[in-house]
Amino acid sequence: MNDLVRQHTALGETDLEWLHLLVSEWQLLSDLSFADLVLWVPTLDGTRYVSVAQMRPNTGPTSYQDDMVGHLVPRGRRPLLDAALDEGRIVREGDPEWREEVPVRVESIPVRREGRVLGVIARNTNLLTVRTPSRLELTYLQSASDLAQMIAAGAFPFPGQQVDMDASPRVGDGLIRLDAEGVVTYASPNALSAYHRLGLASDLVGQDLGATTAELAPSRGPVDEALVKLASGWAPRETEVEGNGGVIQLRAIPLKPKGTRIGSLVLCRDVTELRRRERELITKDATIREIHHRVKNNLQTVAALLRLQARRMDSPQGREALNEAVRRVGSIAIVHETLSQNLDERVEFDEIADRVIAMVSEISPGRVDCRRTGRFGILDAEVATPLSMVLTEILQNALEHAFTPGERGTVEVAALRSGTGRKDGRLLITVLDDGNGLPEGFDPQRAGNLGLQIVRTLVEGELGGTFDMVRAEPRGTKVVLDLPSSPQK
Repeated sequence: MNDLVRQHTALGETDLEWLHLLVSEWQLLSDLSFADLVLWVPTLDGTRYVSVAQMRPNTGPTSYQDDMVGHLVPRGRRPLLDAALDEGRIVREGDPEWREEVPVRVESIPVRREGRVLGVIARNTNLLTVRTPSRLELTYLQSASDLAQMIAAGAFPFPGQQVDMDASPRVGDGLIRLDAEGVVTYASPNALSAYHRLGLASDLVGQDLGATTAELAPSRGPVDEALVKLASGWAPRETEVEGNGGVIQLRAIPLKPKGTRIGSLVLCRDVTELRRRERELITKDATIREIHHRVKNNLQTVAALLRLQARRMDSPQGREALNEAVRRVGSIAIVHETLSQNLDERVEFDEIADRVIAMVSEISPGRVDCRRTGRFGILDAEVATPLSMVLTEILQNALEHAFTPGERGTVEVAALRSGTGRKDGRLLITVLDDGNGLPEGFDPQRAGNLGLQIVRTLVEGELGGTFDMVRAEPRGTKVVLDLPSSPQK
């Protein structure tokens, strides 16, 4: 819609925002009218109309099999559009049109904002299935007529009341019509069922909806005046009401077709099961986070015990082996600590990589500069945990063997993500040092070093990637990891 309006019309940005607000709401008008809606806006030169949006009803058959958005028609071809735009009134005159052997009643509703008519809504009703209307259908059509008059007067949609139609109740979920005093004049079967879920034992018709809703919603203090006002339809608001083990969602829409409030529409939806599942998911998420937190605490306890044991070792080799184990356990604990703070099983690995680099750098404080370039991005826990251990082993190996004691140097960890999505993405990691390089005849695929064995096992077995270790130019060693960025099933 943005492109069509900016390309073909003279409307400004504030007018375009108003049209967006209207389009976010007009599913309501379409469903109440049992009709298709097409929004036509006059072009910049005033000789044509361009259709910028379209809506089909959920409550009846469509009148258009094709998408009308982007169509251009000259002025004069559709007299009802001309009359609504020029006279600023709803136009219903004329005989039904025939489209593919289907009779269609066409009406035009001017879209007004601050006294100016921005465009025209063509309301197209398929008459093929017309029958004697029920009480529900008569209420729908009367409510649609009231909303159409409000659109023509510039009183609907409500400024500042952007609605998420995916989350808000729809016409078919349940509809209640109130008079000017907030008394129910009609309640659809779905609306009545929703209130029965709250504990209502009688009919709704004839009752003050605000007072009835407040009675059904338990309150420890005085009657909730805000709830009473909302359920009475005095202002355009949304809320949820919980009682008797049920939860219903309410949306109030004041009706002011001639500037004075004549009543209200209240849309309602039973969301009891939805909220129950949400609570279960929240509980599950909290449990998972607590498990990660406890695993992290246990790993830190193990690391502390290993560190304590290392201090009591007389053998330097044994002490160093235990310190390596401490770092391995610590790298896994970092991942679990990050997971304990997230709502899902995915982590921002850049933070983990930085903490691993800082932890391993303690081996040679001050003489070797370790840094990261590029971004790892967000990774699944199934990738992050083994990758943190791999990174720990590679950095530990570089700091221990690449430099002679007291020598200064640098170790750089570079990360590069490729691919358009999680499933086909790749992660290329390069660890480059400017140390002494590899000894002659060194084969990283056969070396018996425990750290390299861990790296090979995790990279090739768990992560489904490749690992290589080569001489760097002019000096030093380069380790290259090529991994899928998502778990391999």
